[in-house]
Amino acid sequence: MPPVFAHGRLRLYLLKLLDEAPRHGYEVIRLLEERFQGLYAPSAGTVYPRLAKLEAEGLVTYATEGGRKVYSITEAGRAELADRGGELADLELEIRDSVSELAAEIRDDVRGAAGALRREMRAAASASAAPVEDASWAAAKEELRKAKQEWKEQARRAKDESRRAREEAQQARRQAKEAQERAREEVMRIAVQFQEQFAKSGGVLGNLAGSWLGGTGKDTATTTTTTTDAASASASTAAGPRWAEDLAPTGDPARDLDRLLDRFRDDVRDAARDHGVTPAKLAEARAHLAAAADRLAETLRPKR
Repeated sequence: MPPVFAHGRLRLYLLKLLDEAPRHGYEVIRLLEERFQGLYAPSAGTVYPRLAKLEAEGLVTYATEGGRKVYSITEAGRAELADRGGELADLELEIRDSVSELAAEIRDDVRGAAGALRREMRAAASASAAPVEDASWAAAKEELRKAKQEWKEQARRAKDESRRAREEAQQARRQAKEAQERAREEVMRIAVQFQEQFAKSGGVLGNLAGSWLGGTGKDTATTTTTTTDAASASASTAAGPRWAEDLAPTGDPARDLDRLLDRFRDDVRDAARDHGVTPAKLAEARAHLAAAADRLAETLRPKR
């Protein structure tokens, strides 16, 4: 029998099931059997130790209800799911392939059993001078018909599950790509606003905004006259902005966003070290960073 889950993948899929809703161990086993259309059901010895390990790692927690442990995913568990979104999409495709392979084995078993039954019946008919009794022949035919019908039903369910998994994986990849593009566009839009608002103020954020959109690193006073033109050109041109263009996409939107935020933090710290931070500048920076955080959170929130 082909393996249903590659090494470590059952652990990831358990997190996905608990992210959908809190569940107890038996419910997890039953749900996995449903997802595989009855072709696969993990044992309690497979599921419960993994749930216990996830709980020890702080990825899930549990509450006792009616003498049973009902497991729920934690924020740390959701963070791991978000970081491994691409891997989870691949896992859905692997499950589809596993269901197809299991269905193929069942089909081969049914065909083999049917062929063996036919051969036995022919041999019995040839060895006996008396004809096969009508009742025995009818019973054998009915068993064969039921076996064929069961195989057809399982094959149909496996095909439906494969199509659903493929569509979900494609949708997950599309949503991840769109989220990455929205996050990058929002970061650059905020950078343009920073340049427009702080180009005349000088200090930490004024110099930082200029460096984001290709500033020369000179004092803000020397670049004030070109601020508006630079902001307009950056907002309207079809070419990508120069800030963080050296960070090539990795294919993982969550990781790419973390890298952009790391670059943002490093630039702010460098500007603060080079130019100093006064209480007034800190208050002004806090207000604009809060506004930027709100805009980014709104961008990353799922659209209804």
